[in-house]
Amino acid sequence: MDIAIVGGGSAAVALLDALAVSADEFADRPGSVTVFEPSPQLWRGRPYAADLDSVLVNSIPRLMSIRSGDFGHYSGWLGERSSGHLDQRLGEPLVPRGLYGEYLVDSAEWALAALRERGWSCGVVLGPVTNIVTAGDGFVLTTGDEQQHRASRLALCAGGGTSPDPYGLSGLPGYIHDPYPLARTLDEIAPESAVSVVGSGLVAVDIVVSLAARGHSGRITLHSRSGMLPHVWQRPNPRVSRHLTGERITGLYQEQGFVTVDDLVDLVRAEITGAGESFDDFAAEILDTSEDPVARLRRQIGAIDDPRIGRRLLRESAHQLGASVWPLLRETDRARLRKYFRTVNAVASPMVPVNALTVLDMLDTGRLRLARGVRAVEPVSGGFRVHDATGTGTADTVINAVNPAPQAVPAAARGLVDSLVDAGLATRHPEGGITPADPRVHIVGDLSGGGSFMTTGIPGIAGRAAVTARALRGGERLATPGGRTRLPA
Repeated sequence: MDIAIVGGGSAAVALLDALAVSADEFADRPGSVTVFEPSPQLWRGRPYAADLDSVLVNSIPRLMSIRSGDFGHYSGWLGERSSGHLDQRLGEPLVPRGLYGEYLVDSAEWALAALRERGWSCGVVLGPVTNIVTAGDGFVLTTGDEQQHRASRLALCAGGGTSPDPYGLSGLPGYIHDPYPLARTLDEIAPESAVSVVGSGLVAVDIVVSLAARGHSGRITLHSRSGMLPHVWQRPNPRVSRHLTGERITGLYQEQGFVTVDDLVDLVRAEITGAGESFDDFAAEILDTSEDPVARLRRQIGAIDDPRIGRRLLRESAHQLGASVWPLLRETDRARLRKYFRTVNAVASPMVPVNALTVLDMLDTGRLRLARGVRAVEPVSGGFRVHDATGTGTADTVINAVNPAPQAVPAAARGLVDSLVDAGLATRHPEGGITPADPRVHIVGDLSGGGSFMTTGIPGIAGRAAVTARALRGGERLATPGGRTRLPA
């Protein structure tokens, strides 16, 4: 078994860890693992490269374990490293993203060492894979230096897609297309300059908080179509779901051959009413798009300790079950959910309290403005003109904070994906991404066709990696489009 892992970020780390944990189960047939990664951020990937201390991991430690099912894996590694990083309102340590990158590096190195101890040959090739073709009972991978490498199994862990440039500004002076690492890009911005950030999600929050930490004195404006800010994390209140579980959803799928949005709503309703709370009040709060976003932010900061389970339930289930449930839905139900993308994404990917407080303070003091209905951004002499629902404004610098679409193919991987499709090893999925057409090919991460309409987080990546490791050793076949034959309970 000679496994080629293409991509060396968090998905590759999760797969290596899963292989190492289960290595004893196929100790009689050790093989080789070769990881191919073209960027200098081996194991960290783009999201967890070293950066400013203000760029925080945006989730609590129990949801950031790279080892599926082991919620204490990351917490145990973090230990005393979390000293000085406690978010007082959340009651959880929130460390700089670069420190989480160190966790990924250590996890990958442990996994490689564990595999070697069990007789595996492990290697890393620091270069891009430009072509893959079948050869005999395996594959030949060609790298950018024209070297060829053989493998009998292939796992594509290529990471997230490339952010779009919605207004065609790439290459213009004063436009920053990719803000990360902020340690580099913010150095290009004069402290007194007017900054327009296109987008109002978590990337935009990172930019605003980091500009504030650097003492930026110029006007900052968040421009987006919706003008919706992420919701605010609530203090964790661990509980075990009784109705909205993988077991219940799997049962519905086995009975009906599909799952509907109404099925999911009924399970959420049962969960909330079972806790003695009003489902109608919860639904009205979530679906209300008329509330002023600043008023919503202020209210949610005041509700960090609110014991009601609704938003917590939606956030946790979106990440823990979303990727597995999505393939079980009919297309009509997927279309229904897509209409609520911004609402679901705002709830499922909230900002941490320490950042929310900074954003609110900047809004209250006039250092930050939130504008909705952005229509166009165009270059003018000495800067940019931005058109939105409130009128027309100007900016010295424009920073792109628009997330890539889920299942978007990274620019660096387009040639590789083309070769997989041309070789008949994968097919393009109509909703984005690719689907393996050969049982020896596996995909871990957002490039997996038919995946959720939200970007996959660490819990989803770790779960997929564990299933893929079982499939690689022959213990489980990836039968459903989402890669799971049974959902987590």
